[in-house]
Amino acid sequence: MTRESEHSDASHSSPLFETTVRDEVCRLYRPDTRWLSTGYDGGESRADAAYLLSVPEGWDDVEVTDYVRRRRRRVGFEERGPALLTGVSMRHAHRARLGPVEAVVTAGVNNPAALPMPGEAEPERRSDSQSDERRHAGTVNVVVGTTHALAPGGLANLVAVAAEAKATTLLAETGFPGTTSDAVLVACDPGGETAQFSGSATAVGSAARACVRDALCAALGSRYTDEEPPESVAEAEYGVVTDESARVERVATEMKT
Repeated sequence: MTRESEHSDASHSSPLFETTVRDEVCRLYRPDTRWLSTGYDGGESRADAAYLLSVPEGWDDVEVTDYVRRRRRRVGFEERGPALLTGVSMRHAHRARLGPVEAVVTAGVNNPAALPMPGEAEPERRSDSQSDERRHAGTVNVVVGTTHALAPGGLANLVAVAAEAKATTLLAETGFPGTTSDAVLVACDPGGETAQFSGSATAVGSAARACVRDALCAALGSRYTDEEPPESVAEAEYGVVTDESARVERVATEMKT
């Protein structure tokens, strides 16, 4: 199902982030970095580090900001920064780098979010699929950073590029485009070479797609070494099916004479 990257480290640039893992807290350190997060306390920020945290089963602390602060300080990480949470152990985290980009990914799909296309048979759902008790049971967290200094729109667009690569890879590997709690965190170096755009045809966007794909494949392979991911929402510990249909109509246009 999964594969490690076929490229050797020698053919790639040095790591973008200095990574340290202590007691299921992973610090991604790079001084004076611009971040943009879709996580619980998302938005733009500037910090020396970001964090990936594995939360224990049954975790239900609603004071997430305080929880993250306590966890990182307990293991000696004093730098403030954005954080993403997951139920997946940090031993399954993988990184991939290519050119000016690096991606770090954790992946679990015990809480899949299915999106059937019109005309497809609707996936069977669990009777308790609307419960929020397992919201961190799986989660695919994607961190993508570049040594370039991206324009504001380019940094925001990198979120879309990473999410597209994540969904494409997950569909191919698991049959689901995502989980109920996925998040993306992107970063760039304000002092790097300026780049206006980050689409798939750019050096940054192309490398980001490859890095997300390869790191995600490796993370899935690590997480599901001794078991297979669920084949349906009904088989999953927790999940949702978006089976509603929206009203669709043509956008009205004004005809000029």
